[in-house]
Amino acid sequence: MAVEDVRRWLERHAPDLTIIEAETSTASVAEAAATLGVEPARIAKTLAIRLKEEVVLLVTRGDARLDNAKTKATFGTRPRMLDAAETLALTGHAVGGVCPFGLATELPVCCDRSLEDFATVFPAAGSLNSAVEISPARLVALTGARWVDICRLPESEEA
Repeated sequence: MAVEDVRRWLERHAPDLTIIEAETSTASVAEAAATLGVEPARIAKTLAIRLKEEVVLLVTRGDARLDNAKTKATFGTRPRMLDAAETLALTGHAVGGVCPFGLATELPVCCDRSLEDFATVFPAAGSLNSAVEISPARLVALTGARWVDICRLPESEEA
């Protein structure tokens, strides 16, 4: 079970972090925000994207959208989302529980700068009803992620 992979990974790398296992779904940003009692922006969604031949996990705030132009400027190519089967095969986590912890395959992780707006965020923890509360800086440090600016926020879409 993927949540157990995340639990084992956290026990080795961050034993002070506790997995929040909810009675209700945290599989979508809206469900996670409602279940955890936080604003949707504080949900740290993890997207599995293909950049040419490389697969990267992108962690961004819940209300942000991937910006194709920014992604192309940063990585030299447009992003392509992985389908559910490929995401599960590479990460070991089903869509709705994808996170950068306890991965089946070692993948590069990028965190969008939009996460820095919050003291703590809530990425999934490997299942459709789990999450972890963590600071964005610690998320980057634990996962070896690099900071990127490839998303746009809702207010920037109105301009």
